Order: sequence, then C-alpha cells, then structure tokens
Amino acid sequence: MSDAKKKILVVEDEDNLRELVQSRLEKEGFEVVTAADGFQAVVKARQDQPDLVILDLMIPKMDGYTVCRLFKSSGMAQIPIIMFTARSSPDDVRRGLDTGADAYVCKPFESSVLLSKVTELLKIGEPAAKPKPAPANPE
Repeated sequence: MSDAKKKILVVEDEDNLRELVQSRLEKEGFEVVTAADGFQAVVKARQDQPDLVILDLMIPKMDGYTVCRLFKSSGMAQIPIIMFTARSSPDDVRRGLDTGADAYVCKPFESSVLLSKVTELLKIGEPAAKPKPAPANPE
C-alpha cells in the first residue's frame, strides 16, 4: 500500500453503528468520512473522493440501491462499494450486487469480516508492483 491513507466513506444512519465502524476503521489506519443519509453520501463522495464506500441500504432521503446506482453510473464508477445491511435474504443480496455493489456484508456483522472485505477490495485497485529494472549489461 502507498503511504497515503486510504479514505473510506461510511454511510449509515444509525449513529452508534456509524461511530463503531468509523473507530474500527481508523484503528486500522484508514481515513474515514461519514454520511447519515443518501443525499449526504453523494455530496461527501463528490467532495472527498473516497477509495471505498461502506453503504447501508435503509437510509433516509435516498436508499442505498439508488446511491449505488448513482455512483456506478457517474464518474465514481471505479469506487468499490460494500453494501452493509440487515437485509440478508438471497433476493436482497442479489439485488445489491446487481445494482453494482462489489461486496455484501450483513448486520449484525463481525468486524473482522468487514475489515477483510475492505482490505480485499482496496488491494484490487492497487497498481501492480513495478518490475525491477534489469541490471545493465557490464561491458
């Protein structure tokens, strides 16, 4: 990983849970910005350019499906999105992934599961290691 901290946008309307996720990610060395509703999520994403979004489905003003579709059809299409929700039926999971989410984590959740998804998705965006230059031919 580069020296710059990876920035994560956490979109969650429940204050305690948003703060819990934020503090857990910050302990792991991530920079975290938060939003409490769908409209705020879009505004923050545009201004803060996060490397990854953790997105609740059931949020005020604009639900997570709409936010996800908006991101994926705009200049933010490359940002990985983790749907983060209590809706855990196979139909919900399929709909979330069909909308463009890169991963789906159900609540209640294990911090380790969420963190492993975050690190897995952030590595995908990492540039491949640069090959070492071949040694010059000693003449």
